[in-house]
Amino acid sequence: MSEHKSGFACFVGRPNVGKSTLTNALVGTKVAITSSRPQTTRTVVRGIVHRPDAQLILVDTPGLHRPRTLLGERLNDLVVTTWAEVDVVAVCFPADEKIGPGDRFLVGELGKVRRTTKVAVVTKTDTVDPGRLGEQLLAVQALGEETGTDWAEIVPVSAVSGDQVSLLADLLVGLLPEGPPLYPDGELSDTPEEAIVADLVREAALEGVRDELPHSIAVVVEEMGLREGRPADKPLLDVHAIVFVERDSQKGIMIGHRGSRLREVGTAARKQIEAMLGTPVYLDLRVKVAKDWQRDPKQLRRLGF
Repeated sequence: MSEHKSGFACFVGRPNVGKSTLTNALVGTKVAITSSRPQTTRTVVRGIVHRPDAQLILVDTPGLHRPRTLLGERLNDLVVTTWAEVDVVAVCFPADEKIGPGDRFLVGELGKVRRTTKVAVVTKTDTVDPGRLGEQLLAVQALGEETGTDWAEIVPVSAVSGDQVSLLADLLVGLLPEGPPLYPDGELSDTPEEAIVADLVREAALEGVRDELPHSIAVVVEEMGLREGRPADKPLLDVHAIVFVERDSQKGIMIGHRGSRLREVGTAARKQIEAMLGTPVYLDLRVKVAKDWQRDPKQLRRLGF
């Protein structure tokens, strides 16, 4: 019988190239938040793929970018530390966007991490025709040669249509070291439930807000627990969370006319939390201002960064 393999892989790429969607597709459930807005992933979320022959632990890092705030610098440090600690780094390039300076910067930085195996993944293949896909695969190969990066594999996938997702899983597993499972069977993520809930609230809050808001939103779950005195077959999870913004004007946008916006966010987040945790949820949301928190080390710590 062949040996069991286990290890860590992480997806990297410019913001919004489909890393979280791919993590979710491989794990088969929603563990990483996916939003149409760049830079929505801030914590390292691990999704765990359980197979008879292997356990593949996926680490989802924030997109690497040229930092403009203290938060930005901390996120970048987090990315580079993660690269050095995993077995495989998979760099994502969307099929529908030409390779740009951001990709070159990223692959150049990755080149400094010597020991880690590197794979290139061309994502969103469902959005282009075969000719355009072929050009992108050649461009990715050329980028590897230019930067002295030795791609172990170059794989085209579509997380949306599921095309080649299982092939990618096989390739990643093939590059892992032999070892026992690192997590109990059935666990899909080792992120604390409060952090997942905070992320889902944040994802709901990000949908449909104007461009100035995304990076100004942070969510903290103050309290979370099963309501006492309920019958065992009718549990209710109480969640009290605070949505922090940086300015009073943003607070107004977040709450909306007579609270309409906050109610929509609450409803959308509650549905996602219930689907994720499999329990009916009572969600209490409040909005507070934490002035310019992205630039203030004390506030960053308090908000979990």
